Amino acid sequence: MPENTYPGTQAIQRAISLLKAFDDQRPAWGLSELARETGLNKATAYRLLAALEREGLLGRAADGERYVLGPEIVVLGGRALRANNLRAVARPELERLADDTRETASLEILSGGRMLVIDEIVGGHLMSGVPDLGSRWPLHASSTGLAVLAFLPGGDAAAVLPRALSPVTAATITDRTALLAELAAVRRRGYSIADESLEVGLVAIAAPVYNHDGAVVAAVSIAGPKVRVTAECLPAVAAQVVRAAERVSAQLGYRPA
Repeated sequence: MPENTYPGTQAIQRAISLLKAFDDQRPAWGLSELARETGLNKATAYRLLAALEREGLLGRAADGERYVLGPEIVVLGGRALRANNLRAVARPELERLADDTRETASLEILSGGRMLVIDEIVGGHLMSGVPDLGSRWPLHASSTGLAVLAFLPGGDAAAVLPRALSPVTAATITDRTALLAELAAVRRRGYSIADESLEVGLVAIAAPVYNHDGAVVAAVSIAGPKVRVTAECLPAVAAQVVRAAERVSAQLGYRPA
């Protein structure tokens, strides 16, 4: 039986469309404009809004006329956030990335001025390396570090970087001006590339993960030997990494502006 034939399905879908109309740009709505926005007739919208208001999912603005999201939405949102553990949410995406690319996929967070590997799935290639779970990488040398640094607000990137950018390999960026230029490039394309800057012969690509507040909280990456992660295949792999990071962010409640 098709989903929309179940009794009550249409009312639920309409109620959800009303709730989704509320956002940061438009936190309060009048009845008529909300009905127009959602394509509902005024009487139907009123009945649904009244039901949502009785349940505390909607409330009234200070003017007593317009609707705003209610306290029960906050309660439900808090429960959803507590249930959405970053590692648990990201695990299926890491598995998909490792399966699709056959390279090692990892999830890393900023911790103590370095990137900490909190989850990793080894790829299917015979020479995919060993898991580095719990390892810490320098921010300026790792793909995940560059991805997080590029999307930190204001001067936060400068605050977490060490005074001296020590070389890890000959390809590591050790000049602050050059690093700032690289971070600008990361922001433009939406992902970072560490081409032998962390380990000779290793290429890694990472994309940022955002939480419900729009803050960067982690990075997802793929890493493999340079003989396999070549310049020719890099754009396709990068697209996969970006999509995986976007899906994790969406699960954490992030909605792009």
